[in-house]
Amino acid sequence: MLTAGSYCESNSSISRTWLDGGISPCFYFTLVPTILLTIAFFLGTVHCIFYQKYGTAMEPKFIPRSRLYGLQLALSALLLVQFVFGLVWRAATAAELPGYAVLYGGFSVLAWAWAVALLRVERRRALVMDRTRGHSAALLLFWALAFSAENLAFVSWYSPHWWWGLEDEQHQVQFALWLLRYAASGLLFFIGLRAPGLPRRPYMLLINEDERDVENSGQVHEPRQSTWQGFTKKVRLLVPYMWPRGSVFLQMLVLFCLGLLGVERAINVFVPIYYKNIVNDLTDRKSWRTVATTVCVYVLLKFLQGGGAGASGFVSNLRSFLWIRVQQFTNRVVQVRLFAHLHSLSLRWHLGRKTGDVLRSIDRGTSSINSLLSYIVFSIFPTIADIVISIIYFITYFNAWFGLIVFVCMTLYLTLTIIITEWRTKYRRDMNLQDNNAKSKAVDSLLNFETVKYYNAESYEVGRFEGAILKYQASEWKTQASLAFLNQTQNLIIGSGLLAGSLLCAYFVTEGKFQVGDFVLFGTYIIQLYTPLNWFGTYYRMIQNSFIDMESMFQLFEEEEEVKDAVNAGNLLYQLGKIEFENVYFSYVDGKEILKDVSFTVLPGQTVALVGQSGSGKSTIIRLLFRFYDVQGGCIRIDGQDISKVRQVSLRAHIGVVPQDTVLFNDTIRDNIRYGRISASDREVEEAAVAADIHDKITTFPEGYDTQVGERGLKLSGGEKQRVAIARTILKAPQIILLDEATSALDTQTERNIQASLAKVCTNRTTVVVAHRTVNTSVLSPPPPPGRHEELLLKGGLYADMWLKQQQVQDSDSSSDTETKDRKSEKLQPPATSAGH
Repeated sequence: MLTAGSYCESNSSISRTWLDGGISPCFYFTLVPTILLTIAFFLGTVHCIFYQKYGTAMEPKFIPRSRLYGLQLALSALLLVQFVFGLVWRAATAAELPGYAVLYGGFSVLAWAWAVALLRVERRRALVMDRTRGHSAALLLFWALAFSAENLAFVSWYSPHWWWGLEDEQHQVQFALWLLRYAASGLLFFIGLRAPGLPRRPYMLLINEDERDVENSGQVHEPRQSTWQGFTKKVRLLVPYMWPRGSVFLQMLVLFCLGLLGVERAINVFVPIYYKNIVNDLTDRKSWRTVATTVCVYVLLKFLQGGGAGASGFVSNLRSFLWIRVQQFTNRVVQVRLFAHLHSLSLRWHLGRKTGDVLRSIDRGTSSINSLLSYIVFSIFPTIADIVISIIYFITYFNAWFGLIVFVCMTLYLTLTIIITEWRTKYRRDMNLQDNNAKSKAVDSLLNFETVKYYNAESYEVGRFEGAILKYQASEWKTQASLAFLNQTQNLIIGSGLLAGSLLCAYFVTEGKFQVGDFVLFGTYIIQLYTPLNWFGTYYRMIQNSFIDMESMFQLFEEEEEVKDAVNAGNLLYQLGKIEFENVYFSYVDGKEILKDVSFTVLPGQTVALVGQSGSGKSTIIRLLFRFYDVQGGCIRIDGQDISKVRQVSLRAHIGVVPQDTVLFNDTIRDNIRYGRISASDREVEEAAVAADIHDKITTFPEGYDTQVGERGLKLSGGEKQRVAIARTILKAPQIILLDEATSALDTQTERNIQASLAKVCTNRTTVVVAHRTVNTSVLSPPPPPGRHEELLLKGGLYADMWLKQQQVQDSDSSSDTETKDRKSEKLQPPATSAGH
């Protein structure tokens, strides 16, 4: 019959922490639930209040579907049931129920129930300003302490008051409950590190990510059937990165690492041989000196080899350490070369690129080259060498049957691995395609954050992003399922070979043809061989994946430069700055000509304006003159030199451009202006800003010239960005100036100030101006023929209409400025009632 006892057993006290070689149960089962309940209640309550006050309910479609989250809830519920069962069972079976057992059961139930509540709150609500992902610190701390508390029980391994001895039914049940708590709390902690039930990104970032339709997004080229097609070409691209040219030190490192690779192969042969010798020496009762020597040599070899196949041995670790420098060299060379190649591509390619897609291709491609070199040099070749060596050794030392078994198993293994891996390549490629599409369009959506807000399209963007993720996950499932099938096939072949060889070797041992050590040698060697062979499929898959990941990067390398320097092209010999367009034809797309038989001349020091409607080709002329494109017909000359025959760098060194759409670097205003001439001093930068009428504005900023302009200069207004671009061009001090709507984003007064500054800068410089409005100077105005301002006004037509409308707008602006000044003057006059003060 159960009776209510004291708080602790009769032979214990809560003040005693150590009892008979272990922690006192009374102390342990009081401390643990108290700490857990304290953390769960106080930190959890604060956590819940914070989420309710500052959080927002997540839309169901953003909450990931996760079986692991269901497992988290199931394990928590299992622990709750376990604590209740333990308390009930002990009350029903024990003659006396100590008070600490009741406290342990009750506090634990409350603590774990509160932990479940925290888990569900995090599942349904998200902090609006949360910049992290994963579970809260309170929940992770609770799980970590719960798991640590169960591990603390090992300290009492030799104590008779604990259940380790399994002496009676009570200890056996307590041990079973402890095993359940240990496994459940450990799983909860490790699963909690992954946080499967929560979004993988901050919620506010997640709801703003999505894919956006991009022109020609549905045009997907049919992938090649095998990643090994074009293997020679791929290897030819990789050769420069395999051998670090120009660095004798790195070349010596490569040779030394290859030498260590050969040492590993030899060690792999001698390890099982010395293990066999130890068994035979012990069986034959050899002298201690002989056995000790053999054991020491075996341990030394094992130390050098590591945990089988050189996975973590001294030689392997030394090789990996020395290879870091070579790997860094490869990574740097690939990225720098690709970055330089991207900058050499034409404007047409950059206007049509997907930034997110390019960045993903670069990241995966560069990392894949390192992985590919490592797998081929240090995994595939050594594994093949080990297979060949093992077949020769088994044939010579045992007999041909063992060599045949190894050969058949290896052949089947490698053949099926290659066939199945080739078959599942299409799933991996499709998964990469879906991943690239989702990420590139997510980047595009974030870059157009303001547009999304303008049209209240958040929900639309989020819904489409979820669709992209579902497509990616469908491809990912096929990839993982085919991987599981491959692994099972490999395990079946390995198990069959090991069974056949072991039975044959055991038979020869029973017949007296082999020693016991020979059986040990076969088992050790074959398992040692199968260990890297088991990874061979992984290595081959990783090589396949590396080739797939590099395909996009290779495509970037294969992009041809549309605008190239002619063979033996010389530098532009600038003299006076005379510009000539002679019968120029150009079109962006075949069948739609932008410029047709355009001819005009800009004399040295002259300013010519290109005026016309949008789409008439004004900005195209600027791009052709800067040689962003080559003309399809006709010729463009500067000082009598065909610009297609000179080096692009020398041509652009003499030309300064103020574009219509100014994009700044995410840097300071000072560095953005200094980009016009990198070597310019701070004083020269400020003088350029004064000339561009932005110096006074910059000085009003808290950080002055050190003000960060934000991504693409979004922290500045349109007019401020344009004036920074003008200052940048002024600092470059080019001989030829191209102004593409240089004052389009400015107010009337600032425009006049800038025009005055530009007039000074353009003095004695050849200048081409693009404008939607007329300019009182020499004009090229398609479709009307070119001519002087006065001549075009007398002819009437489109130019005269544009001039009339401009004059009306300017008169209106002048009237507005006058009224504004009058109002300011009136405000400055003191009121009549305050005249005497």
